[in-house]
Amino acid sequence: MDEAIRKADVLIEALGWIRRFRGRYVVIKLGGSALEETEAVRRFLTDVIFLETVGMKPILVHGGGKDINKAMAAAGLQPRWVSGRRYTDDQTLEIVSRVLAGELCQSLVQEIQRQGGNAAPLSFLTENVLVGERLTLTGDAGEPIDLGRVGHVVDIQRSVLDAACLSGRIPVIPSIALDREGGKLNVNADTAAAAIARILRAEKLVFVSDVPGIFRDRKDPSTLISHLNGASCRQLIAEGIIDSGMVPKVEAAIEALEAGVGKVHIVDGRMPHSVLVEIYSNQGVGTEIVR
Repeated sequence: MDEAIRKADVLIEALGWIRRFRGRYVVIKLGGSALEETEAVRRFLTDVIFLETVGMKPILVHGGGKDINKAMAAAGLQPRWVSGRRYTDDQTLEIVSRVLAGELCQSLVQEIQRQGGNAAPLSFLTENVLVGERLTLTGDAGEPIDLGRVGHVVDIQRSVLDAACLSGRIPVIPSIALDREGGKLNVNADTAAAAIARILRAEKLVFVSDVPGIFRDRKDPSTLISHLNGASCRQLIAEGIIDSGMVPKVEAAIEALEAGVGKVHIVDGRMPHSVLVEIYSNQGVGTEIVR
């Protein structure tokens, strides 16, 4: 009986948040080693189904760098990195497209359906959502940096997302965009998710990966920072506490917040039900970033 009462208390605690977020978009980016752990992915997708069931509109965006590396190795190709981004020639783009849209996206959709949910794979193979442009970078000497078929998201096909969510389906979107001429572009999944959240003015943008959040000292788990604002994030970047791959994620988060997104969360997808605990409890488990 005590256990049953405890469970009821948890539901009552969540009730206020469920009411508050009903009908609102939450954009969730899944990546990192969390994608590699089958059981972690299953638990995560259970959370996403729960969000849709209680009235939120979850949109799932995913990458898949490790799977792409494996596929390239099998094809005898060596990944090439330029300014922290995967150089994407035509051959690499076909592998990226096949792995993300043809394999990973479909596997996520199938698992959602296996668990009784309803999902919509949205990509160039079905209905495209992400509209992109070639990404251009400039070197230290002002020279242009060639990244190949790498892009960034400049717009979305909102009507496709709205229709999927209104019909009770969970959109699953691989990080491949189409340019205005219909050509494929390899885009960063973090910035793609942030762009969707920004354009939709989503209630929440959640980054789910293999890190629990932002630490003052990554070697000391007790230094997890549970709450930050944009100014604090910029200061931590300047101090080098936020560095490497976390920098573009946090910069995308700040840009999304400034455009009207309610809150950004960074959580560890390997922790059971981390998404639900972060969203529907008074005490989260990751790092939240607010305006």
